[in-house]
Amino acid sequence: MNVTLDGYIAAPGDDIGWGGPPSDELFQWWLDRERASGLSLYGRKLWETMSSYWPTGDQQPNATPAQIEFARNWRDTPKVVFSSTVDKVDWNTRLVTGDAVAEITRLKAEDGAPMGICGATLAGAAMRAGLIDEYALATYPVLVGGGTPFFTALDSWVNLTLVETRTFPGGVVLTRYETKR
Repeated sequence: MNVTLDGYIAAPGDDIGWGGPPSDELFQWWLDRERASGLSLYGRKLWETMSSYWPTGDQQPNATPAQIEFARNWRDTPKVVFSSTVDKVDWNTRLVTGDAVAEITRLKAEDGAPMGICGATLAGAAMRAGLIDEYALATYPVLVGGGTPFFTALDSWVNLTLVETRTFPGGVVLTRYETKR
């Protein structure tokens, strides 16, 4: 997830404009990450944001080669949307209206490619249930003072091992951690 230095994925009013467009280098990192994912799991809010742009992102004027590839990969990658209010999904996507933790647990038990969890509320439920194996944060050098936090309240500590750090243009710092089991 993209996150502010003070730990928010959205400023008050669900404003996600604090980060601006990612550098080409960071965008390529996210594209490579998406290519490695066999399934993307979305909460409603991020699904609505992504599905409002990426189905035709490759047809936008001035789309870069990486953005064209991201749009194509986004459409082709299987996706699951967890929502009780969304009534229709497209682009290689299925809708789950029931218990997200139970479905993620079931999906993890299958022998498949890595899954990505997209959206703070969905990720928070997975965090509390101990279902996240890796955290990847692109931290932007901005403080927004409030909004939607990336991390949720947890019932117990989660110990992590740092596996990657990288600095991108604009002062964005990527940190990737694996969960110690």
